[in-house]
Amino acid sequence: MSNSSSISHFLLLALADTWQLQLPHFCLFLGISLAALLANSLIISAVACGHHLHTPMFFFLLNLALTDLGCICTTVPKAMHNSLWDTRNISYAGCAAQVFLFMFFISSELSLLTIMCYDRYVSICKPLHYGTLLGSRACAHMAAAAWASAFLNALLHTANTFPCPCAYGNALGQFFCEIPHILKLSCSNPTFRELGLLAVSVSLVFGCFVFIVFSYVQIFRAVLRIPSEQGRHKAFSTCLPHLAVVSLFLSTGTFAHMKPPSISSPSLDLSLSVLYSVVPPTLNPLIYSLRNQELKDGLRKIIMNSSQKK
Repeated sequence: MSNSSSISHFLLLALADTWQLQLPHFCLFLGISLAALLANSLIISAVACGHHLHTPMFFFLLNLALTDLGCICTTVPKAMHNSLWDTRNISYAGCAAQVFLFMFFISSELSLLTIMCYDRYVSICKPLHYGTLLGSRACAHMAAAAWASAFLNALLHTANTFPCPCAYGNALGQFFCEIPHILKLSCSNPTFRELGLLAVSVSLVFGCFVFIVFSYVQIFRAVLRIPSEQGRHKAFSTCLPHLAVVSLFLSTGTFAHMKPPSISSPSLDLSLSVLYSVVPPTLNPLIYSLRNQELKDGLRKIIMNSSQKK
């Protein structure tokens, strides 16, 4: 029986069985990562440079784009490297770092999506108090709290996972290091500390979900009371992108971790992991930019200025 101190590396799940099939996967991941990097970078640039976008909604959107960049850069480059060089190795330290960073950015994303829901709630249900409840200092404090709580959550989960006594080898059934797959290699039963940490995480996720649902119930009730059709359409247009991003993020992540073990398979696990860890960071900028004219105008100015400089 080996323990964690004797393990120098882990083996990640290969994207395909043969190298000839891994090359197309590399190209696919390269295209997805480049699209995510370009789209999120454009949003960050547009919000940072566009003075008319210096509002709470776009400030939180900038923070969300940063988390999306972090998620992509944490998981995809190593998978691309392994596909290109036909290997599965990741060092023990690299795996621990990947676990910490992925938990940090995923936790930040959930917190920011919850805060953005509060922003929409105040904007529609309490518009007269918007400047008071969501001033620049309040927004900065909420963003800092989201990042700090995510850092603490990631630190606790990583410290609880590493070191772990691994009795079942070092092969992970995932294309990146993920806590559930690492714990499957452990010979020890879940400790009270592990169960307590899991309970806290589930409670936080469930609490965010309940808050989002409750807020949108109040938002839709307020929108339906707006007398003019144009006013209702404008209110819905500011909420639908956020609601679509939240639904994509929560549905894919929940199904990936809560699916019945009877339907689990390496190919299905790989598809679901890509669906919840890679697809949302790539689609979030597209979802937000499609229905937001202010953001589209800001992106258009960034593109025009860059083309004029050339």
